[in-house]
Amino acid sequence: MRVVVTAGPTREYLDPVRFLSNPSTGKMGFAVARAAAERGHDVTLIAGPVSLKTPKGVRRVDVTSARDMERAVKAALCGAGESDALIATAAVADWRPAMCAKRKLKKSQMESVLKLARNPDILKGAKGVRKVGFAAETDNILAEAARKCREKRLEFVVANDVGEAGCGFGTDTNRVSFVSADGSVESLPLMGKLAVARRIVRRLEGR
Repeated sequence: MRVVVTAGPTREYLDPVRFLSNPSTGKMGFAVARAAAERGHDVTLIAGPVSLKTPKGVRRVDVTSARDMERAVKAALCGAGESDALIATAAVADWRPAMCAKRKLKKSQMESVLKLARNPDILKGAKGVRKVGFAAETDNILAEAARKCREKRLEFVVANDVGEAGCGFGTDTNRVSFVSADGSVESLPLMGKLAVARRIVRRLEGR
């Protein structure tokens, strides 16, 4: 199976020195890429700005912004069929500055120029492949994951409470639930991210 994995944050630049982003380190996505490669799949890892080594046997594409990631995903899935999969672990910024200044903005300019534009929904826009999404939430976690699963026509969603100790950005562990569109839930105990990743890959294979 050809598997495309997205990982890490995106950076949405306001000017040459400032950007909108989030604390994602890419650890979960890199673990998923490693787990898929271990199972013999052809893996392309599309990574935002992170400081991690590429897993063995994985083809890596580095990107910066959400639009960069969207283009890379489309290229990686070119000619994809139903036997292929997109596992979207990346914490893609929902919004970007409507304009990026070519020179550093002064503090006095910030309020007047900071207008936002919506970024593309990469996961929803991917067609013709099996898709797995992630839902990093702090409230109504399972309900939000089920909604996302239905609206984006996903195989399942990996949901977690980023406010829980050991489960947020940058940790080496995670406690997740697999949520399907019909609302069925399989909850896992706290475990290392590679162990979680292996469960994700095996579940996708089983479907």
